[in-house]
Formats: sequence, C-alpha cells, structure tokens
Amino acid sequence: MSGTNGGAGGTQDGAGGADDGAGGPKGGPDAANGGPSDADGATRVFVDHRELLFAIVYNMLGSVADTEDVLQETWLSWQGRADRSPLDGIANPRAYLVRIAVNQALARRAAITRRRETYVGPWLPEPLLDEPAPAGAADDRTLRSESVSLAMLVVLESLTPLERAVFVLNEVFGYAHTEIAGVLDRSPAAVRQLAHRARQHVHARRPLYRAHPRVRRQATERFVEAALGGDITALMEILAPDVTVWTDGGGKTPRAGLRPVHGRDKVARLFAGYATRRATGLDIRYRRVNGDDSAVIFEGDSPYAVMVMNLAPDGEHVCDVYIVTNPEKLAHVRREEETVTQEGRQS
Repeated sequence: MSGTNGGAGGTQDGAGGADDGAGGPKGGPDAANGGPSDADGATRVFVDHRELLFAIVYNMLGSVADTEDVLQETWLSWQGRADRSPLDGIANPRAYLVRIAVNQALARRAAITRRRETYVGPWLPEPLLDEPAPAGAADDRTLRSESVSLAMLVVLESLTPLERAVFVLNEVFGYAHTEIAGVLDRSPAAVRQLAHRARQHVHARRPLYRAHPRVRRQATERFVEAALGGDITALMEILAPDVTVWTDGGGKTPRAGLRPVHGRDKVARLFAGYATRRATGLDIRYRRVNGDDSAVIFEGDSPYAVMVMNLAPDGEHVCDVYIVTNPEKLAHVRREEETVTQEGRQS
C-alpha cells in the first residue's frame, strides 16, 4: 500500500452533515473536466480535491456508487457552507472537505450494512478499473490508484467503520494520528488505539505475498486461458491445493454460486462449466483493477465479469479468485476503446 499524504491539518469550522445548498452534477463538479472556466471559488476548491476525496471514501466503502453519493453529499455541504459565509474563513479547505467526506462515509456505512444483511451470495467490493485521465485533465485521477487491492478491501470489511477509517487515512494516505483525530473528532490517544487494533486485524488476514506485476500478469493470463479455455490439465497445475473462489452475482446472475468454492478439484469443475460459455463470444481484456493485473470479460457490448486473482507465496499458483458478475457492480465498466473514444471527445 502506498502512502499519499493528504495532510489533514486543522480546520476552523466543523464539517457537520450535508447542508442545504446548490446542487450540482452527480458527485459535484467533475474533476475530469477540470471544472468550468467561470467556476466560483467553492467549485474550484472542490474540483481540486475531488479525486482525493473519491479515493479516501472508496477505500472506506468499497463501492463506487456509494462513493459518488457521498461526494454529492459532500459537495452539497461544501456549497452550503460557501453560501452562508466566505470560504476564506476556512484555514485548510482540504482538511475541511476530508472531514465532511469521511463523516458522510461513516454515516453511509449503516445503510451498506443493512444491504449486506439481505445480499444474496458472497459479497465483494465493487471493482475499480484503473483508467488514464482524459487528455488535458490534471493528473489527480492517479490518486485512484492509491486504492488498495480487491483482496485487501475484503480484509478491511472485517474492521469496524471507525477502525477502517483510521486505517485508510493512516496506512493508505499517510495521515498522522493527530490529523485523523481532527477529522473524526476523537482524541489522538483514541485514534492510536483504533489504528493499533486495525493493524492487528489486517496483518493477521492480509495476503502475505505480493507478486511482482510482471509475474502477476503472466500468472493471470495463464490462469484465465486455462480456466475459460477448458484446459483442465493446465488449470490443475496452476491452482493451489487450497484455492478458494468467491463469486459475487448478487442473486442477479444464474451461474454465480451462493457460497465460496474451496479446493482445487471443486474449483476446476466450476471453471469447466464456465468454459462452455466461451464459444458464445466472451471477450477477455486484461486490465488493471484496484491496482492489480486482472481479467475483465465482456459478453457482446456488456461487461460480464471481473476476475481478480491472488498468488500463493511461490508466485506460481493461484490461491484466491474473486469474480464479480453482479451487473450493478459492473455498470461503470467500459471497454478500453469506449474509454479512448470518450477521452478523444473531451480533448
């Protein structure tokens, strides 16, 4: 995990909740467009920090859709503050916005937990595809690559909301405990205790091996070719004996299992069934998902699945496979040529 120092600093005003204010596009002004040329000060400040806010909130929630909703609420609160009094009274706008966004995200966790209670089958975080910033846009979108891996997001689900907020701000974005205390309105001692518990949980469960990107890419391609190509012999060779597959279909895709599948033999049989669909025209694209080389599969023009693999410490065998097929979690997934076309229109 990387440590982009967001620098919380101090604020003169509390963040509070979402205030009444002028609305805006989904998630507030779009950072990809750099904001309108006649944007007022409030809009420019929000645009300047939008990608940082997105990255922090996404790591806290694991959902692109919920992150966009939180950013919209943050924008409304920020704009409402600007309507009431001059923004020059805020000593550190970045810290003010981070505080609003983090507390909005903590409030959103309750709704997410309620949805999880009735979710059908295994739940996985919403995959975040790494995409280049549009031509002419600032490089702030690279902040999204600070998002932790899909496997780590699964581990973070075991933390309490406060532990996760502290872990994300401290371990991923490099905020000091004193800065986090200001964001969460807790004492530095309480934040240090939360950070200690979070690290203990994560270090006990997180993958102990992080393969070189080139090794991951090669192993991912070998695995996908064997799994979807019906080469059971090659598949058995690359699967670890204790491999586990999680398939998140949300009850919306018929082939998604309702429970994780454990063991090499069972997993091989599972993918033998997937292989029969290859003849219907599945199109495999290798893309970076949450910073890792992964497989994005399309059926016609629609995204069919995102597959993310973890490697065993030997670097040769796949020990975990995460498959997201829930169409609601793939709604933002586009083909590379679609991304290029949209970027060309903006340039």
